Amino acid sequence: MCGHLLKAGYPIFVHNRTKDKATDLLSMGARWCTTPCEVARQSDIIFSIVGFPKDVEEVYLGKDGVLAGARVGTIIVDMTTSEPSLAQRISVEAKKVGVFALDAPVSGGDVGARNATLAIMVGGDKTAYDVVFPLFQKMGEIIAYMGPAGAGQHTKMSNQIAIASNMVGVVEALLYAQKANLDLNALIDLIGKGAAGSWSLNNLGRRMVQKNFDPGFFIKHFVKDMGIALSEAKRMNLSLPGLALANQFYVAAMAQGMENLGTHGLFKVFANMNNIHI
Repeated sequence: MCGHLLKAGYPIFVHNRTKDKATDLLSMGARWCTTPCEVARQSDIIFSIVGFPKDVEEVYLGKDGVLAGARVGTIIVDMTTSEPSLAQRISVEAKKVGVFALDAPVSGGDVGARNATLAIMVGGDKTAYDVVFPLFQKMGEIIAYMGPAGAGQHTKMSNQIAIASNMVGVVEALLYAQKANLDLNALIDLIGKGAAGSWSLNNLGRRMVQKNFDPGFFIKHFVKDMGIALSEAKRMNLSLPGLALANQFYVAAMAQGMENLGTHGLFKVFANMNNIHI
């Protein structure tokens, strides 16, 4: 995502907790900063994407965080899938120092990030959104402003809820087809173009068939997302039994040591349950 901005000619200052992970960006011309605060001192618009809400809090609100160095008028854009309430809190703290905040989680996985075809769901200050929109266009194809602070995160929760149950259906469909001795790629070619078609079937289904469970999106991060969605649903007095069931299957994957597989690693959990060798 950062690489697309570099290729578009934007000057970039970067920080990562593990500097080695920024090697490719530095070789493309990005300049290294030792802390998020230092990035903020050098930048007009700051993007972040990390793992968990606690990481987001550290990046923005820590003593060496972004808000400790951001100038008046700076725009901050957190693209992590995180808690709506945290997005709202960061927005409040940002306003205190004259900074505009957006929460802009994404969907599309590693493929979408590499190909700049992400869906980007944005909440926060509308004026800031209008300024950042051309940069979002360098990273994604489907970009939408969804409302005030936290709205981007609520939209991503809806996205994750839909994916969770869909992934269970994709896994069961492919295991059924395997047990029936069908050609799984031919199956995806066919039903992927009909009412059963989905991004997960057409993209991650292929990886399941290839027995490639490398992460485009970690199971451990998906469990985090589902936990946020279930917590928000409880707060809203909303029952989501499908999500709760899918969450349990993914917790089982974590218990089996699969937390660093991609979300399509659920195929292995269901295969194990049915004594199917893959």
